[in-house]
Amino acid sequence: MTKLHDLRLQLLVQQESEQISKSQPSELDLSIVQARCLCWLALLAEAHEDQATDAERRGDAEQAMGWFADSMRLRDVIQVVKSIEIPLPESS
Repeated sequence: MTKLHDLRLQLLVQQESEQISKSQPSELDLSIVQARCLCWLALLAEAHEDQATDAERRGDAEQAMGWFADSMRLRDVIQVVKSIEIPLPESS
């Protein structure tokens, strides 16, 4: 089931990448988009981990597990986004 989840996630990211590149092919540097996404995803994952630690400290195990699960999903997304090979623009 995890493999299916990973493949679905990868497909969604690839589809979004294709849609962005088709909408603004000459104005958009996908490597910059990828780098920005990775920065934001890393910050979100860190924030979720902090929330999990805080909930655990308060004794709210259920909330801690929820925040931790979200941070793990974000880490999965980071791995998928990092693995996407951005094609180099063709020189004119």
